[in-house]
Amino acid sequence: MPGKSFIGRRTFSLLCGAGLLKTSPVAAQAYPDKAVRIIVPFAPGGGSDALARVVGQRLSARWGQSIVVDNRPGAGGVLGAEMVAKAAPDGHTLLVSDSSTVTMNPWLYAKLPYAAQDLVPVVHLATFSLVVLVPPNSPINSLADLIAADKAKPGGLNAGSAGNGTSPHLVLEMLNSVAGTHIVHVPYKGGGPANMALLTGELDILFNGLSSNTAPMIASGKAKAIAVTTPERISSFQAVPTVAESGFPGFEAVSAQTLFAPASTPPAILRKINADVSEILQEKEIIDLWAKSAYLPVIREQPEEIARWVAQESAKWGKLVQEANIKLD
Repeated sequence: MPGKSFIGRRTFSLLCGAGLLKTSPVAAQAYPDKAVRIIVPFAPGGGSDALARVVGQRLSARWGQSIVVDNRPGAGGVLGAEMVAKAAPDGHTLLVSDSSTVTMNPWLYAKLPYAAQDLVPVVHLATFSLVVLVPPNSPINSLADLIAADKAKPGGLNAGSAGNGTSPHLVLEMLNSVAGTHIVHVPYKGGGPANMALLTGELDILFNGLSSNTAPMIASGKAKAIAVTTPERISSFQAVPTVAESGFPGFEAVSAQTLFAPASTPPAILRKINADVSEILQEKEIIDLWAKSAYLPVIREQPEEIARWVAQESAKWGKLVQEANIKLD
């Protein structure tokens, strides 16, 4: 099993990828000159899909080119990510995915068909808390109730997520690690199917992003939120406590939906995509929509800044994966 020095090497590789943004030759002043395909590595109906479609529609109008959102679910996002990692690095094939694609999957899969440095993070579309949900009629009303139920019958509770290796999955494993619980993970092919499984009673618990799909479930009473994973409570759900204040100080997990491009994509293209998407995210209509979806305020960052964040997250989750001995193949 790799040790801390291995975390350092992976982090260094990601930062080297960021460095390429400064040294690659400028190119593609006419970008895009044909249709752009955005791969979403999860099923329709989830957060990645919704964000890709909203941003893609506006990019199409801005660029005067078709933007095709192509859902390719499977293996916790691995299949779609592989397609983009191996695509031509010309900016015409992009990926919108949970950041776990590069911060978690390289630690979880021994034979991952792509490396973290094969994908360059270009711009965060949204960052958000994760939330722990239960059915409205569940006797579980708090994290303490959840832990007590597990202690009474270890392994008796199941918890769904958007798929193996996704942020919700790893947050569940983090909770199991710090709380000593044995909650059983049930992966689905995206956040949408996972949400539906909670609504139909297939699941005891759901770990998912607090987004445009999960927030209405809470607001309408179709699901009960018992904890969020940000350091502080979410403004639109002030009644929902954090995991940290529920007995686990320091517990924090903020997820991101990020737009990636294949490595070696010219820096000029990366910066154009970053600038244009960043401008779209500052439109009042988008700001209001993101707020209603419980997304955290978007901070405009350059690709190399996002790459540094990715490297830090990779080190954090790599440590958890090693300590918990989590493997998906």
